[in-house]
Amino acid sequence: METPDIQLARLTEGADAVVPEEELRERLAEGKPLRVKLGMDPTAPSVTLGWAVVLRKLRQFQELGHTAVLIVGDFTAQVGDPSGKSETRRRLSEAEVRGYADELLDQFARVLLPEPLEIRYNSEWLGALTMADVLELTSKTTVAQMLEREDFRNRFESGQPISTMEFMYPLLQGYDSVAVDADIELGGSDQLWNNMMGRALMDRYGKRGQMVLTMPLLVGTDGVQKMSQSLGNYVGISEEPSEMFGKIMSIPDLLMKSYFALLTDLDPVEVDGILGGHAGQAKRRLAAEIVASFHGAPAAAAAEDAFDRVFKQHQAPEEMVSVSLDDSDPVFLPALIVTAGLTKSSSEARRMLSQGAVKVDGVKVANEQMARADLAGRVLQVGKRRFVRLT
Repeated sequence: METPDIQLARLTEGADAVVPEEELRERLAEGKPLRVKLGMDPTAPSVTLGWAVVLRKLRQFQELGHTAVLIVGDFTAQVGDPSGKSETRRRLSEAEVRGYADELLDQFARVLLPEPLEIRYNSEWLGALTMADVLELTSKTTVAQMLEREDFRNRFESGQPISTMEFMYPLLQGYDSVAVDADIELGGSDQLWNNMMGRALMDRYGKRGQMVLTMPLLVGTDGVQKMSQSLGNYVGISEEPSEMFGKIMSIPDLLMKSYFALLTDLDPVEVDGILGGHAGQAKRRLAAEIVASFHGAPAAAAAEDAFDRVFKQHQAPEEMVSVSLDDSDPVFLPALIVTAGLTKSSSEARRMLSQGAVKVDGVKVANEQMARADLAGRVLQVGKRRFVRLT
């Protein structure tokens, strides 16, 4: 294991906050592997590059011999994290949460090492709490302390409703730390308050309080808001390499420096040199590095070739999925687009049609129905990067 000072420098690189940093130095000097907690609520089906920022930091701890404790928040996801929200979130069902969790675990494996790793579902302990246990948990904090959190305070002062269940979320997340004996918890910068609640609760339950390390939030492809699946400004780590490459090529130039810093292992001096050259070439290098980290270098090279074919040569990709047409005539395009996997819903497909974002053999179509003979053997395109061949 590396010396404490070398570990500290590596682990804190790029971090937004380390609380308290001197304690982390002391704990590393003790020479014992730390239990490094990261909680992920399965509220959507994809692991985004935003999530990958924190997952990459967790992997750094693993590489230095520390134990990653990944908490799948199957219980807390049904409560809903109110962080940064101006209104109460819709509650997810248990079936929705379990479905998302199954999809996410395979994607986590693209970033994390298989060992040392613990994967725990927080329903294991939260689902077993009795009413007496819940009352004991709520006695560990006060309403005044809850209102110190900015989003709660803003909603309270503006007369927006705050459910008691929302107050429970940071307590339940903090109790996860008690249950797994976390030494340090990782999260995005918007999770600092919640993570510090875990530190306080561990102390109040008679345990050594966890430290907290947060990472900056990754701005999404729109260049404005944090990356979010609900906002549609995200890149998923399991997306096809060509889709990932194209999305990264679409980000505003101003985001490149943070993407290089948070999503690649390139030396900062090398990054400065890359960014000092042609912006288009810098973005190609960025896209290639990120795609390669999740799919491998050959896939990244093929993705770049596919990008050039579509955007420089204005041709359809050489390789694409084939989709068989059924016997219906005329064909209802929104249903076909969903079946082909080009959008997630018929409403989204209709929106793409109305926006002129649907093409057949490069020609825009707006009608929701087309003759089967006009589709067979042709290329159906939705947006800039999604293609299928119809058979």
